[in-house]
Formats: sequence, C-alpha cells, structure tokens
Amino acid sequence: MSTATADVRPLVTVQSLDGDMITDQTTTLPLPDVMKAPVRPDVVSHIHAQISNNSRQPYAVSKHAGHQTSAESWGTGRAVSRIPRVAGGGTHRAGQAALGNMCRSGRMFAPTKTYRRWHRRVNSNLKRHAIVSAIAATSALVMARGHKIENLPEFPLVVSDYVESVEKTSDAVKKAKDSIGIRSGVGKMRNRPYVSRKGPLIVYGNEGAKLVKAFRNIPGIDLCHVERLSLLKLAPGGHLGRFVVWTKSAFAKLELVYGSFEMSSEMKKGYVLPRAKMVNADLARIINSDEVQSVVRPIEMDVKRAVLKKNPLKNLNVMLKLNPYAKTARRMSLLAEAERVKSKNEKLERKRKPISKEEAMKIKAAGKPWYRTMISDSDYTEFDNFTKWLGVEQ
Repeated sequence: MSTATADVRPLVTVQSLDGDMITDQTTTLPLPDVMKAPVRPDVVSHIHAQISNNSRQPYAVSKHAGHQTSAESWGTGRAVSRIPRVAGGGTHRAGQAALGNMCRSGRMFAPTKTYRRWHRRVNSNLKRHAIVSAIAATSALVMARGHKIENLPEFPLVVSDYVESVEKTSDAVKKAKDSIGIRSGVGKMRNRPYVSRKGPLIVYGNEGAKLVKAFRNIPGIDLCHVERLSLLKLAPGGHLGRFVVWTKSAFAKLELVYGSFEMSSEMKKGYVLPRAKMVNADLARIINSDEVQSVVRPIEMDVKRAVLKKNPLKNLNVMLKLNPYAKTARRMSLLAEAERVKSKNEKLERKRKPISKEEAMKIKAAGKPWYRTMISDSDYTEFDNFTKWLGVEQ
C-alpha cells in the first residue's frame, strides 16, 4: 500500500495503555476497506444458522425404547381397544396399553436416528462475505447492540501491541464486570442455571500472544486471531455489532487478509471485497440532484387516460345517449306506478271505512233474493239431497 493512498483515507488512532513504552508517540493507521463493506444482516443471519449446525453432536433414542415388554392385543369382543396390552396380573402395569406412540412408556413416533443430516455445507465465498459484513458492523452498529461505548475516545478501538504481552488476569482487569446472572425459568433445573452477557471481542495479530491466558477467564470476553476470525464470535446469535478491541498488529493485517476494493486478498485466493450497490444512501438527494434532473424526461402534464365505460342500465345519462326515448318511458312508468298505488290506497280506505247499521241491513236484505235466484237457476234442485242441504222446501 502506497503512502499516497494512505494519505487520502481516514485514519484511526492507536490508543496507548498504561505501562506502554511509547506513550509519548501518537500512532495512526489507515482505515481498511473491510470496515466500509456493505452490511448484510440477511447473509449474516443465514450463514450463522448454517455454521451453528456444524457443532452439533448426533443423538437418538434407544432403538429398543418402548418395545421392551411382551404385550399382545386382547382382540375384539372385550369392549376395549385393540392396542397391545401388558400381560400378567397383580400390578398396575398389567393390562396397560403398550408399544404405541400414544401409550405411556410406549415408543415415540418416528424415533430419532443418529444418521440424521446434522452438518451443513456452507459456501466459502458467502461465508467470507458474512464475516466481512460482521467486521464492517463492528464500527457502525455497536451501540445498537447494547454495548456501552459512550466514554471511548475513538471507534473502532485500536490499542497498541503492548496489550499482547499481558500475562496475568489480574493485570488485564482488576474486577470483571458482573455480567453473570441466574437464569429465570426452569432452565436452572436443566443444568444451565447461569446466563452471561457478551462482552468485547479482543482480536490480536501475533501468534503465541500472552494475552490469551490473561483474558480467557474473564466472563463475557472472547479472543480471536485476526487470520481466524469466526462469524460465531463476530456476530453472536446472528446479531451484528459486537464490540471489538483491535490490537495494532491485527488492525494492520485486515487489508492483507481480506484485501481492498481495488485488489484481491493475499491470504484468501481470489476473494474480492463486495461493493455496496449504492455509495450514497440518500436517495432523495440523488433524485433531486442537478445531474439526474438534467437528463430525466419532463413531467407530462397532458395525460390522456382511457375513458371508463359505464353501464347504461345503471347510468341514466349513458342510457339517454343510446336511447333518447328512455327518459319518456321512465317518466310514464313512474306515473303509472304512482296511479296504481293511489288506486290501491283508495280501495283499501273504502274497505276499511265503517258502515252504518241501516246500510248493513240493506245489504243483508238484498242477499236473500239473490240466494233464491241462484238456487232456482241451478240444476241442484232436481236432487233430494241437495235440495235438503240448500234449505229448499218441496
């Protein structure tokens, strides 16, 4: 990497520690391109789930479980189901259903096998993309993950290589943060009573560094060599933004391990850092810029829209265009309907109107002559049964 290239790139200050022999000298390092790689939570989540499967151990229930009893069915005719039942007598076990997956002490449905496909093959290039994305997130999403970094002088945090010479835990930290607590729930009874929060990840660059023994017993702290960065440590649980403390040698090796946007990696054959689809994420600013607005098509003010066809059976105006007589026919039908309703109401009023006693007697008197006329005009008088029934005297 040339000096001219390093001058135009952002610089990161190397923080000195107490006891460091070069405390009077401020050292800076250029920010590697891996810190500016696109952050892909979808890739990290998928690769993390696949890699996590590779640490599982096979397990299965015993192939004899649920079948270690001489149970036979009682057959039909005894008012019980035909499930196999334990033989014998004198105990509660005798006569109990057995062998079936729905029975107490029976076998399970589809018993687990040790030859299940436990491990997953992960594409190497995609796995590298996930690690690069997790490294980039360690400089942008640390506070979002919950780490307390308000008092740090600079981020990403790079310390001098003096920290790699620390040998004792007492020299590394006087008192570990109280990050271990009792688990809530029944997990305490399942051999996992404690839970601990994830602390910082310390990345060193020199093999055989003494700080491994110094920091490995501190709760929540993990250590990793820069050439063997693991996604399980950079993004625990598949969540981006872990707090990472880099040593000077490790931070300087990042570009050697993962390369840059212009050249491929020297340690990972043929690997080139992924580029972001958009360098500037401010989409509104891009659209409204003079460069974009000068080449886009102007706004069309006169927009010709297709005419919406309307149903003439529901729209009177459209019907009048097709049939001018429709208005007259509609008016005549409405008038005829109104006249029909009017006549009907008048008939009902006449029927419902009470009549006087004289009018009732007059109507009744008029009915008797009509009845005699009806009998005389009919042919039923020739038959004796009908004449008696009609009340006609011989």
